[in-house]
Amino acid sequence: MKPNSFNPISFVVLLIVVLFAQNSFAQVYSNKEVGKKNQEIIDSLKTAEYPYSLPIWGAKATEKGFSLPYSAGIGVNYLGQESDLIIENLMVGFNNGPLYDLDEIVRFNGATSTASGFNVRPDIWLFPFLNVYGILAKSDLSTAIDAGLWVPNADGVWSEVISFDTKANFQATTFGIGFTPTIGVAGGWIALDMNVTWSDVEALEKPARAFVFGPRFGKTFKLNKPEQNLTFWTGAFRLKLNSETSGSLPLSDILSTDGLQTKVDNGIIKVETTQLQVDDWWNNLTNVQQNNPVNIAKYETANRALETVGGFLNSIDSALNDENTATVQYSLDKRPADMWNFLLGTQFQYNKHWMVRAEVGFLGSRTQILTGLQYRFGL
Repeated sequence: MKPNSFNPISFVVLLIVVLFAQNSFAQVYSNKEVGKKNQEIIDSLKTAEYPYSLPIWGAKATEKGFSLPYSAGIGVNYLGQESDLIIENLMVGFNNGPLYDLDEIVRFNGATSTASGFNVRPDIWLFPFLNVYGILAKSDLSTAIDAGLWVPNADGVWSEVISFDTKANFQATTFGIGFTPTIGVAGGWIALDMNVTWSDVEALEKPARAFVFGPRFGKTFKLNKPEQNLTFWTGAFRLKLNSETSGSLPLSDILSTDGLQTKVDNGIIKVETTQLQVDDWWNNLTNVQQNNPVNIAKYETANRALETVGGFLNSIDSALNDENTATVQYSLDKRPADMWNFLLGTQFQYNKHWMVRAEVGFLGSRTQILTGLQYRFGL
């Protein structure tokens, strides 16, 4: 990884790792057959002996007219996505020195994550109404950041001291477990998909945990050939992350020295110049004006911001003297710009063993596309 500039928040890429688990549910379900046109199917279900051990109560369900999918399956899915991030409480330090609170002085013009990769999803029907599954995903990730550090002058007008525009690339492994309560009647169905995942990214001190809730509502239409059908659904998912992230990285992994020393030097000069202007403004105020709460707040805010940016830039300047052994420590809170996303999907079932599906997510600040192939068998 060779970013173009200082990149203190590239590690929030874990947000997009968990998205590889969000759409793992395959649209099969226990369907209650109803209606006179299905009477022959209903009678055969009630009289046929159920041959598998799973799901539990499978035999009783078929006796009541439920058509069950094969009790086990394995699916392979591909997902590509892009989403916006919100970053807060950002603190960064160098060589195990003090962490600088950048939350007040950093402004993000954009923080966008993109990802592509595959997941494998084995599953079983534990009960006729409950599917349980595992998740294993490998993904290639990137995070593009456009941000800058800002300080106020004597008039309270904020201006940019230094900017950074960078893109970092990562690889990650995700594993997890989920369950899906579901029910179907006459081809219509409701599924409430839920899973917990842990994502291992080298830049993080510990795996990142996430919880996904994805309600879906759909309808299955039988085709002319036996066991073939076409399913359409709509739904959404809600993504919740453990918000705090911290860790340590080699400086050489996130810092490119090309042109950075000049930017840091110019930034230090701008901070010093602004500090002189603020001090000059304050010293020229009368005692009454210095006791004015508005002026006090303006003066304290400027000094606080200038002290933080100045210390931070001096720390970078010192780190550049020994970039081969220097390290960067960080801490932050992160969240998706939009917690909810809208979904539309479809699935073609060739027979009860094989099915292929596609799903798109849109609205808000996240878009994605998923395709998958699943094979099912009886246990």
